[in-house]
Amino acid sequence: MADCPCGSGSPYELCCGPIIAGAPAATAEALMRSRYTAHVKHAYDHLERSLSAEQRKDFSLDDAKRWAESSEWLGLAILRTEKGGADDTEGLVEFSARFRSAGQDHEHVETALFGREEGKWVYTGAVPPKGQTVRRETPKVGRNDPCPCGSGKKYKKCCGAAA
Repeated sequence: MADCPCGSGSPYELCCGPIIAGAPAATAEALMRSRYTAHVKHAYDHLERSLSAEQRKDFSLDDAKRWAESSEWLGLAILRTEKGGADDTEGLVEFSARFRSAGQDHEHVETALFGREEGKWVYTGAVPPKGQTVRRETPKVGRNDPCPCGSGKKYKKCCGAAA
């Protein structure tokens, strides 16, 4: 028995295999692991089946195939989980999936949200990443400072008038 691609250390036949074959996942993390493994094993029906009804509206089988088949899957790391247990109705799994595509290594980091539909765990979406801090390279131009364009006018009467 080969180890499961999800990195759990368990054999595929005892880990993600049954979930990909249609058995319900016991936890949100187990579903997350099976979704990663479905990319490795090209089990596209599981990728679609494990989405919430809302997420299935945007699912593209062609896009899923293209991404899975053009990538070499290098590993999954579960970074954090919240809720998502057998008695919960929602859960969160933060993960890192590493893959190689077009000769370059990539890392997909996501905070995935899970919920239950008809008693089964499904992927419901992702927490949007927090914005990046913007660092100003030049000093801030004040309203009454000379316009940096060189017109000789105040910034507020020149380039800052439209802002």
